[in-house]
Amino acid sequence: MSTDSLGYAVHVCDPLPISVDEPLPDGGKRFFQPISTTLVHGERDAVLVDPPFTVGQIEEVAAWVAASGKNLVAVVATHGHGDHWFGDDEFARRFDAPVVATAGTIAVMHGNVAARPFAWDKLWPGQIPDTPVTAITVPDDTLTLEGHALRLVDVGHTDTERTSVLHVPDLGLVVAGDVLYNGAHMFVGESAGGGLDAWRHAITTVESLAPRYIVAGHKDRERDDDATRVIAESRRYLDDVGAALATCSSATEFFHAMVDRHPDLPYGRTLLWVGAKTLYALREPGADPVAAAVGGWF
Repeated sequence: MSTDSLGYAVHVCDPLPISVDEPLPDGGKRFFQPISTTLVHGERDAVLVDPPFTVGQIEEVAAWVAASGKNLVAVVATHGHGDHWFGDDEFARRFDAPVVATAGTIAVMHGNVAARPFAWDKLWPGQIPDTPVTAITVPDDTLTLEGHALRLVDVGHTDTERTSVLHVPDLGLVVAGDVLYNGAHMFVGESAGGGLDAWRHAITTVESLAPRYIVAGHKDRERDDDATRVIAESRRYLDDVGAALATCSSATEFFHAMVDRHPDLPYGRTLLWVGAKTLYALREPGADPVAAAVGGWF
């Protein structure tokens, strides 16, 4: 999509298999979500948002960026989940561009690096490069691309803590990270307590930006970026999560209830199961939040 000299393009990496042999409750094999990377570009320069995290995906997206012919001036991370930024340093070095994020995102990045030995490296052994946190903040959380403002907007808790979106007003675009999903089950494993309400508030913040287009961090490449639809579907999903949590007595029952409510979602049943296991583990007396979060993956 483009308007005058400003535009955006999206590359979607296919779902990766996960190194866990146990099948999902429906018998399916475990795969991660598709990962969306966005290139916001002018006539000469561009900003890359949320590149992926494994060596193979990095090579794929780097070739896509190089083929665009644009001069990369920044790599932006919308939030701290490693699947959207573990490749940042590689892109920064290849394209000689700084990594930019909010202070909140940078704090969560450090937590994801600490979690690598317990989760990420077990799920994708030998596939993730070195992941130093090199991100910096910029004044007013705003970048300028050929005279156009690109603003990082803090939205708080969504599928993790202290998340943001990249707002490009002159395109009517929000690159939403994991605030909104598009054709995939949403990861709710970090939404115990008031997390769902906080996430709903974040969606309202995005809606207040009046976007026409929303790029979700996890999307079905066959679906468009229509903001109204993406917002409505994400809200309905969170409402269904709340209803299922109120009526289902186990993680397995919750999993099947959400699959039944959303048979049209082609991706993300693994993340649905991880989230379900985590949330129901946290209901046990004396539950350890860290053990519940890690254990949900295995």
